Amino acid sequence: MANDIETLQGILKSDPSNFQARRELSILLVNNGFNEEAEGNLEYLLKYFPDDAEILYNLGIVYEKLKKFEQARDCYQKAVEISPQEDFYYNLGDVLVELKDWDKAIDAFQKVLETDPNDGNCYFNLGVCYFHKDEKNLALDNFQKAVNINPKDVFAYFYLGYIYQNDGLTNFAIESYQKVLEISPDYSWAYYNLGSIAFKSGNMEEAKTYLLKTIEFNPSDVEAYKLLTKICLKNGEAEEILQILNEKLQKDDNGDLYYCLARVYKFIGDLDAYYDNLELALKNPYTLTYPRKIVKEEFKCIQAKLDRHEKIEPEMKISEYQEKEVAENNEEESSEDESEDSFEDDDNSEDEEFDSDEEENTDDEFDDKDNDDEDMEEEEEEEEDEFSDDEDSDDSDDEEFGGDDDESDEEESDEEDES
Repeated sequence: MANDIETLQGILKSDPSNFQARRELSILLVNNGFNEEAEGNLEYLLKYFPDDAEILYNLGIVYEKLKKFEQARDCYQKAVEISPQEDFYYNLGDVLVELKDWDKAIDAFQKVLETDPNDGNCYFNLGVCYFHKDEKNLALDNFQKAVNINPKDVFAYFYLGYIYQNDGLTNFAIESYQKVLEISPDYSWAYYNLGSIAFKSGNMEEAKTYLLKTIEFNPSDVEAYKLLTKICLKNGEAEEILQILNEKLQKDDNGDLYYCLARVYKFIGDLDAYYDNLELALKNPYTLTYPRKIVKEEFKCIQAKLDRHEKIEPEMKISEYQEKEVAENNEEESSEDESEDSFEDDDNSEDEEFDSDEEENTDDEFDDKDNDDEDMEEEEEEEEDEFSDDEDSDDSDDEEFGGDDDESDEEESDEEDES
């Protein structure tokens, strides 16, 4: 293949106007991942052949691979206007999904289905579009059609599980997630969501098993560590979670996990370690999703106790784990009053799949409060100098229907990009 590319490049060097050689070279470059070189050749050809649908289509593929989605959309749109082929419409729909233009993407995929009613990928993509339009019944219908056509469509099964889980159809959700794991046994998000369901059902051992599998296959899943901390403390397994958290924090600093560790040390009555880890949590603000105002108040409280040489008694039970419903208008007030006893059970954990800009995790684990942008800005201004020198920016893990691991996000099953 490399020899073919070199041969065509040699021909063009001696005869730059050899359009056939340039066309063949462009396709070879696209197929072999030389996207920038292909882009230049295809743009050159388009100047001379502005109505060539194949050139537009291949240039759209290159733009899409280079993340130039608006330019890709324009190329595909022109291509389908000139020659309304199935592949052209599919790729147009694909890039419209990237641009979150759900209605136009639906139109494009439906065009494909007019000529190929058994295209499982189209049904999956239609499901994604309807899901984002909050038309859950249509989403379910299309995801189900996708798995009927392709029983190995792991992403469609995961979406089905997610929708069922949010609708309270637990048995259907479990069945869908189990199907995911039959197809892909290392799919960490399915383990996490099964763990979350088991936790909410009060089956702590089962939840723990699923969460341990989650971090086995995705050690970056912070939400799994947070929920596992709750379970281990509820079960009185402090030493086990201490080891798990410390091993993780030896590899990566994380504000949330330092806060989890602080709460474990509070549980066993180690005031110094409790204080140290609260401080470390505050020194990692970019990965601390718990309300920093509350963490700072807790830190100051413990600092005062240390100054007075006080001790804290081990928490022999975690009454805060008992589920309680807090009215929204009382949340802010309760967050101030319970800054030191905020290890509550707010089990609204969402699933950790797909893009980070989709569904955000709502399991606030220990604290039942939102960490909104205004609070963050206020806290940035109030942050004491003792922490400012150590605030290294770390990228937050994508999480909970946000894909916080290295697995594929809400990728469609198999992309149909053909040169």
